[in-house]
Amino acid sequence: MDQPPSSVKLLGSWADSHTHRVQLALKLKGLEFEYQEEDFINPSPALLLHNPVYKKVPALLHGGRSIVESIVILQYIDETWTDNPIMPADPSERAVIRFWCHFTDDKLAPAVGLVFSSSGEGQKAAVDQVHENLKLLERELKDGAFKGRRFFGGDKIGLLDIVLGCGSYWLAVFEEVMEVKLIDPNPSPSSMHGCETSRSNRR
Repeated sequence: MDQPPSSVKLLGSWADSHTHRVQLALKLKGLEFEYQEEDFINPSPALLLHNPVYKKVPALLHGGRSIVESIVILQYIDETWTDNPIMPADPSERAVIRFWCHFTDDKLAPAVGLVFSSSGEGQKAAVDQVHENLKLLERELKDGAFKGRRFFGGDKIGLLDIVLGCGSYWLAVFEEVMEVKLIDPNPSPSSMHGCETSRSNRR
């Protein structure tokens, strides 16, 4: 039986895409929760208590427990409240989703970050790396594990859509500020289709 969503609290930041992931998952599950905005520079005593290792958002508090790291939190939410699942039931499919979530945080996100911390040829190389990473996701949608699906999660938004979508939300802003093109609109990567839909569901 699903556990009641009593005393669910999220410590996060409006400017943090990882916080947005958790917020979106909770809303897709139809769960009510208390939200506490955190300061990146001066984290609250509550955040330092509940995430003493990394001292960063997001942190989910539920039933006297602290769950940290957004991917871990998303899986906890899905396993605790099983209605409206965001992960597939099949173990092999779950493994594929976990792999591409790791890819997003381990390769795609750092490449995007490097775009904004570099300049000149270094920045151009970072942009090229972002494009290559997006092409890998595109290939998986067209010919790989997610072929024929509307979203990475199938007919509905799933965990990988949440992970990618909440990062893509900021790309248009970053492109304008840095005057770079991270997403080639011609052809528009179908891998970003689910991301844009995830974004529209967060509004």
